[in-house]
Amino acid sequence: MSQNQRGASSAHRGGPGGFGAGPGFARAVEKAKNPRGTLIRLLAEFKPYRLRLTVVVAAAILSTIFTIWSPKILGNATTVLFRGFVAILHHAPGAHVQFRSIARDLIFVAVLYLISAGFSYVQQYIMAGVSQRLTFQLRERLMEKLNRLPVQFFDNHPHGDVLSRFVNDFDNISSTLQQSLGQLITSIVTFGGVFIMMLTISPLMTVAVLVTLPLSFGLTAFVVRRSQGYFRSQRRQLGILNGHVEESYTGHAIIKAYGHEQRAIEQFDDINAELYESSWKSQFITGIIFPLMNVIGNLGYVFVSVLGGILVTRRAIQIGDIQAFIQYTRQFSQPITQMASISNIIQSLLASTERIFEILDQPEETAETPHAAAVSASRGHVSFQDVSFRYQPDEPLIEDFSLDVPAGATVAIVGPTGAGKTTLVNLLMRFYDVDRGHITVDGHDIRDFPRQELRRTFGMVLQETWLFYGTIRDNIGYGREDAAEDAIVRAAVLARADHFIRTLPEGYDTMLNEEASNISQGQRQLLTIARAFLADPAILILDEATSNVDTRTEVAVQQAMTELMQGRTSFVIAHRLSTIREADIILVMDHGRIVEEGSHVELLAQRGFYYDLYQSQFQKAVI
Repeated sequence: MSQNQRGASSAHRGGPGGFGAGPGFARAVEKAKNPRGTLIRLLAEFKPYRLRLTVVVAAAILSTIFTIWSPKILGNATTVLFRGFVAILHHAPGAHVQFRSIARDLIFVAVLYLISAGFSYVQQYIMAGVSQRLTFQLRERLMEKLNRLPVQFFDNHPHGDVLSRFVNDFDNISSTLQQSLGQLITSIVTFGGVFIMMLTISPLMTVAVLVTLPLSFGLTAFVVRRSQGYFRSQRRQLGILNGHVEESYTGHAIIKAYGHEQRAIEQFDDINAELYESSWKSQFITGIIFPLMNVIGNLGYVFVSVLGGILVTRRAIQIGDIQAFIQYTRQFSQPITQMASISNIIQSLLASTERIFEILDQPEETAETPHAAAVSASRGHVSFQDVSFRYQPDEPLIEDFSLDVPAGATVAIVGPTGAGKTTLVNLLMRFYDVDRGHITVDGHDIRDFPRQELRRTFGMVLQETWLFYGTIRDNIGYGREDAAEDAIVRAAVLARADHFIRTLPEGYDTMLNEEASNISQGQRQLLTIARAFLADPAILILDEATSNVDTRTEVAVQQAMTELMQGRTSFVIAHRLSTIREADIILVMDHGRIVEEGSHVELLAQRGFYYDLYQSQFQKAVI
């Protein structure tokens, strides 16, 4: 992967919630292409949880109402306290502070807060369950979908992009559903409820507070416009920096071998400087939003205090109402900021959800034949009949290809890069379906077989090894799930892998790491060959299976493979022609067509395409 590609994928990984994200409303977010359609479809996913969501909304509303009610009660208590002290100062008959009334109000407020906290707990608890359950089901559906997608999808989509959707997008969906939706409901209810309470106290003071709203909205919009460009630059530079560090780390031996350490450091310094420039600007602009919002909020307090004092002197409102109104003014500004922040987070949620839906909407492998034939014990007679295929509609690859392979024959396929060698294997295993013609196994069209049963008749050993995190025993046993211990050991012996396995400290119980880098490349290849031995397939496919082992090991593996291929149909894709001399049929392909066909001796005698390939390799070997 190139540095730019890595940078792009890393930049995506540093998305919402990544490095230097800052407040949500100032964060650069990825937007959905069709937000309305995605929102409607996402809401449809909540249908099984309608009752729970109703409870969530009701709990959020009740929790907010009890919280909003409390300042009004506290204001009444303040009024009672103020009246009592004023009466005492004026030596009014029977003047005293009604502490019992104040105590009742304080206890009532405490109860309101406890009830509000209880409803808030219920809201968060249920919403956490709904969001995690929905994410769980979507993740399961996506995994099942990926297993039903054709190989063409994975050929055309970068693996990093698919992994990003599976990891980052689901993480974003889960956290947003759990946290932001409840907060959105609370903010809306708080905004409306506080506004109503303010109107009940004093419409005139409410108008004074509303005067500051345009300033708040204008300031928020200004900061968002100025900061998003810097945040985009920050994420882009962070992705490039991650890509550079990754390449420098994985290729440190090459960098040292060519003496480019200083060059790598200079590149890092340049990228790091650009990241610093965009980071401090984005953080600075984002950081000033709260002091400015506080200034605007304080202006509102000044208006309320001055106007409230005038109204109190005129006995239009009580002193406790001013206290309650100031509390409401503080609560009134919070939902505005929260909703501005949540709006961007919701956009990010819709973008992540849309990326998941895009995969769920991908066309799947063509449906199986309604009455697909079961694969019986295959003899391995394979026939290509007038097969035509192309990956791109306007780029022909294989045209009118015909070949008959008797059961038990070994077919070697050679030719230059892009000749169509691997494509034949893809068609044979139905990773792709032919555009025209037929491929048959034992006289039956392979499209009449269920894919899984058809593929069980094949064993594959590819040039690129694939091993997973687990023991060596588990990796070999992947070839046949019900394999006994002695069968696994026998397969390793046949693949000439048993010796090196037993030299390891824990033998067959040795754990391979995620990349199987704790054993050599050649040893990894031997394990995949042992896996193929264990599978005991009717048809064997070898794609440069010995290219990563040393010459001495290659001879041993070739001997074992000769034994394995006895009585089995084998397709061998080879670049080193010395490994296929004993093949029954050698196909020489060029531009999707068979240009020559015959045994090794026959093709050399023709002095054609194969002869030139063989001689060029022989001459290189001599040199």
